[in-house]
Amino acid sequence: MLRLRDVSASYRGLKALQGVELDVAKGEVVAVVGANRAGKSTLLKAIAGQVATSGEIAFEGQDLRKLRAHEVARLGIGLVPEGRRLFPRLSVEDNLRLGAYAKRGDPDRFRPLELVFSLFPRLQERLRQRAETLSGGEQQMLAIGRALMTQPRLLMLDEPSQGIMPRLVDDILAAVGRIRALGMTVLLVEQRLAEALEIADRAYVLQTGRVVMAGPARDIAADAAVRRAYLGL
Repeated sequence: MLRLRDVSASYRGLKALQGVELDVAKGEVVAVVGANRAGKSTLLKAIAGQVATSGEIAFEGQDLRKLRAHEVARLGIGLVPEGRRLFPRLSVEDNLRLGAYAKRGDPDRFRPLELVFSLFPRLQERLRQRAETLSGGEQQMLAIGRALMTQPRLLMLDEPSQGIMPRLVDDILAAVGRIRALGMTVLLVEQRLAEALEIADRAYVLQTGRVVMAGPARDIAADAAVRRAYLGL
């Protein structure tokens, strides 16, 4: 579904990615792990068309480097960015409905609401609340829900557990597993490395913008040398 070959990128004047090669097959959960400033967030931004790159980035055979960010989203790639970037003064309902904006004119554009509420019942309970009044975990649920409203075929999550109480992190990561069970493909950047490797099929380890290891997630999780050298575990 997704193919990266020899992808390099600079971000804020720094070389953030160097010759990255990565594949994501339909229906997989693929984790990208590594230390802070390894280039993980830049990788997702590069795929989403938010960072200039060199090399090859193809989604279902189409060259993404020729497209703008909104065109990438319309192809079926949904990004939940680090920091969530909600509309804080708008209600939960309005934030979700804005997620379906690209589908305006489609009579079924709000159909994903059923999926969002089944994954995150808290959001249905808080439809009229402003996003800024939600807890950090609830805001993350809303950010994921808004991305799901675009009806993506590839969902990219950037640090979904960041700044969230531990009891809600489990709910969010469990939702990722349920999303995968529904047949959606997921590319996950996650700071809780053990949990990310547990739910992923395959994983890539980034260090200073380069892929230093790739393989089945369970093999990477079990490799003591890798855990010490690259993951700090």
